[in-house]
Amino acid sequence: MSDNPTISRKTASLLTVTDSAKKLFQIIYKRKNKADNEDDTPKIKVSEIISKMAFFYEKIRNSVDYKEDHLLRKNAIQRILKRCIVIEGAIREQKPEEIAKHLLTELIRAAYLPNNSIKETKIDEVAITISKYIKFKKICLQKFNNDSKKKDKAVKWILALAASEIEEKLSSNLVVQKIISDAYELLNTNIKFPELYQKDKEIQIYIGIHKIYLKFDRDMLEYQLFKYFVADWSIAKDEEILNVVNNLDQLRLSIDQQINHPLTIQLTKIINQYTVFYSILCDVIEDDPVKVYEELREDPISFKRLIKKFCNKRYQLASTRLKRAAVRSIIYIFLTKMVLVVLLEVPMTSWFGEMLDYTSLAINIGFPPLLLLIIVLFTRMPSDKNSARIVDGIEEIVFEEKQRREPYELRQPVKRGRVSNTIFSILYAITFFVTFGLVVWFLRKINFTFVSIVIFLFFVTLVSFFGIIIKKMTKEMLVIEKKENIFSLIIDFFFTPVIAVGKWLNEKFSHINVFVFVLDFIIEAPFKIFVEIAEDWTKYIRERKEEIE
Repeated sequence: MSDNPTISRKTASLLTVTDSAKKLFQIIYKRKNKADNEDDTPKIKVSEIISKMAFFYEKIRNSVDYKEDHLLRKNAIQRILKRCIVIEGAIREQKPEEIAKHLLTELIRAAYLPNNSIKETKIDEVAITISKYIKFKKICLQKFNNDSKKKDKAVKWILALAASEIEEKLSSNLVVQKIISDAYELLNTNIKFPELYQKDKEIQIYIGIHKIYLKFDRDMLEYQLFKYFVADWSIAKDEEILNVVNNLDQLRLSIDQQINHPLTIQLTKIINQYTVFYSILCDVIEDDPVKVYEELREDPISFKRLIKKFCNKRYQLASTRLKRAAVRSIIYIFLTKMVLVVLLEVPMTSWFGEMLDYTSLAINIGFPPLLLLIIVLFTRMPSDKNSARIVDGIEEIVFEEKQRREPYELRQPVKRGRVSNTIFSILYAITFFVTFGLVVWFLRKINFTFVSIVIFLFFVTLVSFFGIIIKKMTKEMLVIEKKENIFSLIIDFFFTPVIAVGKWLNEKFSHINVFVFVLDFIIEAPFKIFVEIAEDWTKYIRERKEEIE
């Protein structure tokens, strides 16, 4: 398209803005220009000074229990529910209203919710949800009375569902709801499923959008599927809850089948592209809805430049988040894994009758952060070609004439035969032993002891896995296929077993976190009681002062 303004305006007259894009502009404009009308509805208010203690406590806890930022509030809700319903509930049963008030107050103190903004009526709304899950828990425990393993598993799952539902109630956002609705309609039209899986198309697209766009974890996805299979769950009564418990095994099997659907990988690639398109489009509109709307109708060239400008802003933000995540990962690994293992190196080395080598000890301490730093430094930001594809994708959303004509056709996954699987498994095993064999050989050459080698491999695999996780922050912005070369293929060939072991270790050892155990079961409850008393004391002092004045 020419840069000539006359041609741009002429071309623009041929382009029609879609109705869904117009409505998105309207919603963002209304939100941006919404007046902060104060009403007389009582709000939940906490002491700003006392809240700082709870805020810093959450910061400390999140450092030793690595979770992605967007999951912190949901995980905090689940942790508070566990303490109130399971731990403290075993001593004294609290009313749902008490738990709801306590939950919202704690979330405000920890800065997960704004102070003096949440209406007190929200307590009753959350209490209804908590009451439903308490009944759900009681009926489950009665059913699994003689099976402690099933009881523990059921309680954990119920708390995860409860936390996900409460998080959803606290996350109402008209813009997000509009994007989810638009993306669903667009993708449902533009994606063609194989006949065998046609019945799963709608739910797979729906949960795929929540997984990619909203970054839902498995617990939150399971809750979305739970609602899908139990249509009236939001208003479920005792009879409906009992029916759910009686069919719990089949329900969980159906949820697992949808979570682990054969088409998930193919679908994820497509949804990820549209997630980027909608995210950048929102950034562009948020900047100045009226000006942007005029530009996209009168000067498409200027609109394209604006999209590319916000693409670069997103890339810079991803770079900043990448570095911050790397620091958090190092702190997490150091506090939860490195201190304990390194402290064990000296006695274990003596127990095996070997001499402690301070060089190997220094390498075990210094190399993991260095490796993560290298991973971050060699992570490239998306290219201009990526930005150009984003421009095309946004125009597809915004202009009727640019809409996609040919649907994406998902292929039915080809199942490998037993012989192929056996051969590939053997080749992968050879890769595994070659990779770790070379590392062990090299470490022995520089006089590493058996214990030092185990510690080195432990941290290198963990750091490699965390490196892949934090690199996803830049990959999320990629909408074009990355070209492979012989160098990247060789690295993947030898590096994949290392990452696989790191993932396995993280899953196994994430449950063995002494710091989290100490914070959750020894420090948190007394600390929260102290915060409650401190807040009551400040209220008392304030009341006394008002009486004097």
